[in-house]
Amino acid sequence: MSPVTVSRALAQLAAEGLVITRPGAGAFRARPRATETPAGDTSWQEVALSADGTLDLVPRTVDASGVTVSLAAPPPGVLEFNGGYPHPSLQPERAMAAALARAGRRPGAWGRPPLEGLPELREWFAREIGGSMTAAEVLIAAGGQSALATALRALAPPGAPVLVESPTYPGMLALARAAGLRPVPVPVDPDGVRPDLLADAFRASGARVFVCQPLFQNPTGAVLAADRRTEVLRIAREAGAFVIEDDFVRRLAHADAGPLPRPLAADDPDGVVVHVGSLTKATSPSFRVSALAARGPVLERLRAIQVVDSFFVPRPLQEAALELVGSPAWPRHLRALSAELKVRRDTMTAALARHLPELALPHVPHGGYHLWLRLPDGTGDAARAFGSGGESALTAAGLRAGVALTPGRPYFSAEPPAPHLRLSFAAVAGTAEITEGVRRLRAACDEVLPAKTSRRPLP
Repeated sequence: MSPVTVSRALAQLAAEGLVITRPGAGAFRARPRATETPAGDTSWQEVALSADGTLDLVPRTVDASGVTVSLAAPPPGVLEFNGGYPHPSLQPERAMAAALARAGRRPGAWGRPPLEGLPELREWFAREIGGSMTAAEVLIAAGGQSALATALRALAPPGAPVLVESPTYPGMLALARAAGLRPVPVPVDPDGVRPDLLADAFRASGARVFVCQPLFQNPTGAVLAADRRTEVLRIAREAGAFVIEDDFVRRLAHADAGPLPRPLAADDPDGVVVHVGSLTKATSPSFRVSALAARGPVLERLRAIQVVDSFFVPRPLQEAALELVGSPAWPRHLRALSAELKVRRDTMTAALARHLPELALPHVPHGGYHLWLRLPDGTGDAARAFGSGGESALTAAGLRAGVALTPGRPYFSAEPPAPHLRLSFAAVAGTAEITEGVRRLRAACDEVLPAKTSRRPLP
C-alpha cells in the first residue's frame, strides 16, 4: 500500500476510536471503550415536541425525506440515479481550487464582508439576471435552499397558503411546511404552469405567494412558454401576490437547448418577482453561493431575515466565486458541462427506450440533470410500488439490483395523479454507468411491476 493509503486508514481508525496516533512514536491500539448505560430519560420530549398552542395551524414536524434522498450517498456498488448534483468528474474542481487559492490571498479576504454581499459579486449576478436589475437589488445568500427559505419566511406568515407547481421540488415543499405554510398545488404541463389553474388557485386559496421554476422545472424539465410568462406575472399582480422564481439550473442547459428565455425578474418592473439564482448546481454541492434579488420594500425584509439567520456568507467563499466566474476557465467549464449533459441525457433516453419501453417519458428536457418517467398505472401493483407507507417497493427493488432511485410521491403536495420516477443522469461517473443502471432498473421493474406491463425488449 502507498503511504497515502496507510495514512488515510490510520486516520479512519483513529476517528472510530480503535487506534491512538502519537507523533514520533507510532500508532497504538486504543483501550476498549467501556459500555456506558444511558444516564438520562428523554421520553418527556415526545410530549413537548407535540404540544402546539396554535391549534395545529402551524405544523411542528418536518419531513426531510424528499431532500435526503438526493443528498445521501448510496451504498458502495450502487449506481446513483437519485443524485441531485453533478458527478465530481463534471465539477470544475481545478478551477475552483485555483479560485479559492487566489481568493485567499486577496487583501482582506478573511475579513467581515458587507452584510448584503460583495458589491462586485452582486453586480455580476445583476448582469446575469438582466433587464434593469441592479446590484443594489441583489443579496448574496448561502445557496439556493437558504435563499428560498428566506423568501418564504419573508413573504408569508405561518399558517398561510402558498401556491406551488405540481409536481415540484420536494426541498421547497419541506421548506414551506417547516415555515408553517400550506402548499397548494397548481398543475404543470410541458409548457410550464397552467395560467388558468393558477388564477383559480389564487382565487380559491387567497394565497399571496406562488413558487415556480420557469426554466427546466424540477422534476418535469418543462420550460414556461413565452405567452405564459406574461400571463403568470399579470395574474400574480392582479392577486396582489409575489412570485418566487427558483432559477436553479440556468447554467445546466444542454448543448441543443438553443437561446434561453430571460429570468422572469428581468421583465418585471413592478417587483412581483423575488428571484433566486445559484452557482451550486454548475459547480459543487459545497460551493454554496447564490443570489436573492427583489425590488421594492420587500428587499429590506429579505435582508433583515437573512442577517438574523446567518449574518453573512463567508467572505472567502464570495471572493472565490468572483475569481471563478471571472476566469477563462468558467465559460470553458459551462460549454463542456453543456455538451456532456446532452450526451448523458441521450444515452439514458436511448437505454430506456430499449430496455424499459413501458415507462412513459412524456417530455425530453433540454436542460437540467434528470428525466421524469411515468410508471404503468391502472394496476394495484404499480400503485403499491409507490405507496405512501415508507420506502417504496420499487426503490427497495432498485437497491437490491444495485441502483438508487427517486420515487415520484415526494414531488406532489397532494395525491399524485399517477406513479412516477425521477432518474438523474448527472450523478454517475459516465455513460457506461447510465447504461448499466438502466439494465439494473429493468431487473427491479421485473420484480415489482405487473407482468402484463413489464415487457422485455427484443434481444
